[in-house]
Amino acid sequence: MPPTHEVTNQAPPLIGYDVAEYPALLSGVRTEGAEWAIDELHELGTLAGSEQVQEWARLVEKHPPVLRTHDRYGHRIDEVEFHPHWHDLMNVAISHGLHATPWRDQRKGAHVARAAKNFIWGQTDPGHICPISMTYAAVPALREQPDLAAIYEPLLASSTYDYGLRVPTTKRGLIAGMSMTEKQGGSDVRANTTTARPNGDGSYVITGHKWFTSAPMSDVFLTLAQTETGLSCFLLPRVLPDGTRNAIHLQRLKDKLGNRSNASAEIEYDGALGWLVGEEGRGVPTIIQMVNMTRLDCAVGSAAGMRAGVVQAVHHATHRSAFGAKLIDQPLMANVLADLAVEAEAATVVSMRLAGAVDRAVAGDEREAMLRRIGLAATKYWVCKRAPAHAAEALECLGGNGYVEESGMPRLFRESPLMSIWEGSGNVAALDTLRAMAKQPESVEVFFDELERAMGTDSRLDDATARLRKELTDLDDIQYRARRVVESMALVLQGSLLHQYGDPAVADAFCGSRLGGDWGIAFGTLPTGVDTGTILDRARPRGGAADA
Repeated sequence: MPPTHEVTNQAPPLIGYDVAEYPALLSGVRTEGAEWAIDELHELGTLAGSEQVQEWARLVEKHPPVLRTHDRYGHRIDEVEFHPHWHDLMNVAISHGLHATPWRDQRKGAHVARAAKNFIWGQTDPGHICPISMTYAAVPALREQPDLAAIYEPLLASSTYDYGLRVPTTKRGLIAGMSMTEKQGGSDVRANTTTARPNGDGSYVITGHKWFTSAPMSDVFLTLAQTETGLSCFLLPRVLPDGTRNAIHLQRLKDKLGNRSNASAEIEYDGALGWLVGEEGRGVPTIIQMVNMTRLDCAVGSAAGMRAGVVQAVHHATHRSAFGAKLIDQPLMANVLADLAVEAEAATVVSMRLAGAVDRAVAGDEREAMLRRIGLAATKYWVCKRAPAHAAEALECLGGNGYVEESGMPRLFRESPLMSIWEGSGNVAALDTLRAMAKQPESVEVFFDELERAMGTDSRLDDATARLRKELTDLDDIQYRARRVVESMALVLQGSLLHQYGDPAVADAFCGSRLGGDWGIAFGTLPTGVDTGTILDRARPRGGAADA
């Protein structure tokens, strides 16, 4: 008789592969001008796919951060303790420039390279990417106050991870956070009640309570508070120039959905000291620059999550047999997997294109700045909205195996709603897209000029573009229809980009389903005639053990 615990028909662990070896990502990187970064992407991708780093990610999720409000003697310290591998993950991220380094890098494609690195490394533990993203996004807002930027920007862009609460200017590198929302307002930051009173020496006394502050162990925070002039933006260090702790008290860590590795806190400013960033009364326009940059990372993060889900699902289906054949050879499973792969490729391609728009906007290209503005808002709405359904379907491809924590799929599923909520939930992102077009009407034509690049390649894309133009000229009830309109914008942009520099099989499947109307509500309802073989070959994990 065979042993009762002989293990058969199980997929081997997905370890020892190159996360960067993904055609959609590498094509986007090359097209958007960052081909010089490819070798480093493969270096980072091989590390991300290693057994060691996957174990780091498992352990930081298994052992979440712990809040220590006081020391043994009763002194207030407001510190958060992280698992040692959290610091390993942070060190890799910062040494590879996933944070603010593009702002100091003059090479063409610096922001694209950084977005690609985040896409790769974010597939390890997404939790630690939060402070990495905020550090990146803080720089354009901070530049509204040149004297502060001169002090802090070089440290925010440093490639050295220097953990611990000390005077910021004595450290070799800094991490930045953002603290905006309050209990009574949420996304409506103009309802904030936190106050800022000038001291007369350039500093302000900040008093109030913030409802969500991720990565509370960051060195500095950008925050919003009310002055006599109105809502204003301030920089608050955790440690003051004289070495004393700023009066920023961590009330509790949030018991939240999503990753468990990162700390999110409620904090109280109990007469904390801050310094004005930008003009008094213009806090929202100042900090919105940070919000716009984190929106790029929301799209990149959702695309990375989709890619991680597809890789796991394809890997499982390649090795698992059912009903007399490998799962991946079963026609209906091939439909499901190909549909998931198409969604992931579309999200990846648009993320890289918008990272390229950031690069060109920073260099002074006004048209690219307009495309970035409306393209990011629309993409943030749609790509992030698709992530939870995508994660659920990818998990289901593993069946019961995907339902247990050891598979990593529950972690992926828990994290999937985050990006659609952060930096403006669905309604906020959709309405902000309309607001951006109303404020800069010429941006609408910039958007359609981008679509024109693929005009004539696919009649379904052409028809969808014509319908969209008609939708945008009909302003009746447009706020009521905002989600439908912005969804259409995001889809035609993805379809256009897939035809411009994607794979023909993927572009055909995308346009035939998302734009052609021959598609069901669930994943796995692609029309007949789709080249699922090519799509799935592009989706499979590659490099190292995956090719063995």
